[in-house]
Amino acid sequence: MKTQKKHKTGRREFLRNSLLSVGALSAVPVFDPFGELFRESKPVVSIVKIVDNRVDIAVEKAIDLLGGIKSITKGMHKIMLKPNLVADDPKSTTKPVVVKTLANLMQTAGKEVLIGEGSAAAGGINADNNGVYFTRKPDLLDKLQQQVFDKLGYTEMAKELNIPLINLHTGEMVEVDVPDAKLFKKLTIHKSLSEIDLICSVPMMKTHVLATVTLGMKNLIGLYPGSAYCSVRSCVHEMAENAGSQGVAFEILDMVKANKLGLTVIDGSMAMEGNGPSNGPLVKMDIIIAGTNSLATDMVGAAVMGFQPDEVPTFELAHKSGMKPFSLDEIEIRGEKIETVMRKFVRPNVVPFHDIKSWFGAKEV
Repeated sequence: MKTQKKHKTGRREFLRNSLLSVGALSAVPVFDPFGELFRESKPVVSIVKIVDNRVDIAVEKAIDLLGGIKSITKGMHKIMLKPNLVADDPKSTTKPVVVKTLANLMQTAGKEVLIGEGSAAAGGINADNNGVYFTRKPDLLDKLQQQVFDKLGYTEMAKELNIPLINLHTGEMVEVDVPDAKLFKKLTIHKSLSEIDLICSVPMMKTHVLATVTLGMKNLIGLYPGSAYCSVRSCVHEMAENAGSQGVAFEILDMVKANKLGLTVIDGSMAMEGNGPSNGPLVKMDIIIAGTNSLATDMVGAAVMGFQPDEVPTFELAHKSGMKPFSLDEIEIRGEKIETVMRKFVRPNVVPFHDIKSWFGAKEV
């Protein structure tokens, strides 16, 4: 009789098994966010040019290059689309047409679709000419989010598609564990996030003065509810910086690990370079980038912007945690090649959080 060789459980396998065992104990299917981030096979990322301003066609093609929406969402029913609506300014936010096209694709495939966001700021509520302020007050957070949805056209779009808009700042909350946490062993999140099968992150392609770039994973900072962590997220960023977070990487990866991020679609129709995420000059890139591996998709997005992976603190921390891919060579690119659409973006003046604290979250309202 052959003696079986003992298998030593590695760190990433331990994390995956720990997460899956939770689902087994509760008899509820659990989406495995580590499946794509730790698997050995090459992740696929699509790059599609927008032609004649037909953003909708480019989004559809980007999804088709990944195998189609039915394949991507197989076994899933309830999906949340998470645009980047950092504030109520259309120049720095995800264009509604990108989210609308994805919602149409998912509804046609028989999925229940929600749109969720917890925006950072809105003029006249927690932002003025002197700075941006933080609040935990539910009434202000409700006004803030409604103003953002209204001004950016999301309220009208949601009514047209009969899709609920979820204010992730307020309402019923749940506490979830964070595997391999860097800052929070447990996180408080909106209950709706625990009830969905998939989050589709739909960021605008932008640079960022704290994070270097803001793409699919950074977009999940919008899942920190203001009623628990304040908005703007100065409270979170200050706590993370004190714990050693570089480039807001701790707080980004903790939220990624706590949720079901399984599709990223980057809106590169109009991008932002320089001192983003709100005040940089706009660049017409006319591209859509999509993938089911959030790290791979963000690495490709950053490469299109002219950034190497080691320039982005979130990527470096993800790699140290064992997340894959480690390099662009490990990614299968479908559609356009990176070099044919790449533009070297003007770099942001990256600073630590304490350098902007005097005007970003300096006081509570």
